[in-house]
Amino acid sequence: MFELTVETNFDAAHQLRGYKGKCERLHGHNWKVHVHVQAERLNEIDLAIDFTELKRIVNDVISPFDHTFLNEVFPFTEKNPSSENIAKWIYDSFNKRLKDENVRLSAVTVWESESASATYYED
Repeated sequence: MFELTVETNFDAAHQLRGYKGKCERLHGHNWKVHVHVQAERLNEIDLAIDFTELKRIVNDVISPFDHTFLNEVFPFTEKNPSSENIAKWIYDSFNKRLKDENVRLSAVTVWESESASATYYED
């Protein structure tokens, strides 16, 4: 099994609705996103998938978030823009765009700081 990871980032503000503490106030992060994919075999040129393609997909997915107030960006107008919900939304959106049948999305990790992250994956 091969696992590939691409990393990208975006800058955005948010506030956690219903949170009893300082994170309920408007604040921002330099978010980091890791997308992990797996492949059981390599293609005819010995790649699982081109890193350029993975980066293009993840950048397409997160571009609506960059330099925004996440609470005003769907789906976070309805859901709390927590690291957990952001990771799941990126996972679902990336998965819809991944068209290579040899590769499957295994996990998305969203870092809101250097010491705090949330990972979403499905069994």
